[in-house]
Amino acid sequence: MPRTQQDRSKATKNALIKAARPMFGERGYAGVSADEIVAAAGLTRGALHHHFKDKQGLFRAVFEQIEAELSDEIAAAMDKAADVPARMAIALPAFLDACQRPEVLRIVLQDAPTVLGWETWRAIESEYGLKLINDLMVQAASAGVLAHEPSEVLARFVFSLLVEAVMVIAHADDPAQARGQVEANLGIMMSGLFSAPG
Repeated sequence: MPRTQQDRSKATKNALIKAARPMFGERGYAGVSADEIVAAAGLTRGALHHHFKDKQGLFRAVFEQIEAELSDEIAAAMDKAADVPARMAIALPAFLDACQRPEVLRIVLQDAPTVLGWETWRAIESEYGLKLINDLMVQAASAGVLAHEPSEVLARFVFSLLVEAVMVIAHADDPAQARGQVEANLGIMMSGLFSAPG
């Protein structure tokens, strides 16, 4: 059955993203040329420019794909928990685990703020990771285990804390030791946000 133009367009976009993602993850944005990407995808520069405008546009698509996958992964893990405290206990290590993957560390945390600009990076983060934190805090407030009123400012502080925690682990001489210290200190800091039910 003949494919529609929409199907062909989607297939071309997917091919470019599939080719670019491992390259960006392994060598970083600056270490990959547009010509390499289109060659690996079996396409032309014209296809890249038509669908993404330029390499930066393609990078953004890769970044958003990873963000969506991470959010879905962490949300699915939290959905298995019976209550809000259990969801929070699952979310933290799940986030730290995901962000230690070389692809995520390189694309999401190292390159994206520079390549896309801080404002664009934060706006996209707000659609995914920050939304998860906001939702979790609203749930915690409803369950009576949040010591303060939920707010976007509070969620942003928590998110920034988690991103810094990830970077501490990533750049440590002993990541395993740093992970233990990070989790212990995060536990201390986060405990001030929560209270016993009622």
